[in-house]
Amino acid sequence: MTIAAFLAFVGLVVFAAVSPGPAVLMSARTGLTEGFHTGLMLAMGIGTGAVVWAAAAMFGLHLLFAMAPALLWALKIGGGLYLIWMAVHLWRDASLPLVTEDSRPVPRSRLSAFRLGLFTQLANPKPAVMFSAIFLGTVPQGTPLWIYLALLAVIFFAETLWNSLVARIFSLERTRARYISLKTIIDRSFGGLLALLGLKIAAT
Repeated sequence: MTIAAFLAFVGLVVFAAVSPGPAVLMSARTGLTEGFHTGLMLAMGIGTGAVVWAAAAMFGLHLLFAMAPALLWALKIGGGLYLIWMAVHLWRDASLPLVTEDSRPVPRSRLSAFRLGLFTQLANPKPAVMFSAIFLGTVPQGTPLWIYLALLAVIFFAETLWNSLVARIFSLERTRARYISLKTIIDRSFGGLLALLGLKIAAT
């Protein structure tokens, strides 16, 4: 794999990570409501989910989707419904007051935050198709296994670092104070966007 191909791969992976979607949306809200440390664990779960899809792409999942379109359809429907289910909970609980961190225990365990990030990423099967295109377009045939593993590490760090940054920005006290004053509107906006993303994933 040439340096030019590697740089192209990194650029495409970073672009995929920063593109707005369910993972970025969930990182922002987790940073707002549960703080940076919980958002960091969520981001690691998102990064792990991206690696799962990328590894599946490496092993030819795109060919399986081409041979069995019903499988991709089922994954899209299931993932879309999962995101819509989360959106409904966000909308329903939007009017509940936010309990401040000083008066409650940590709202979500590290494992729970990691699991939420993982499931949020896996609920969207489009990364499998996207990573298939990236691998086919930048990684030549006969590339050694250790390079593939290094590329998976690039994907993990790109997804984790970007979503950690999003969580950090939204966990800042000024952002949090603004959120508290507009909690109902913001939560319902998050819920509406998440529902639209779920519908888009299920319908396309």
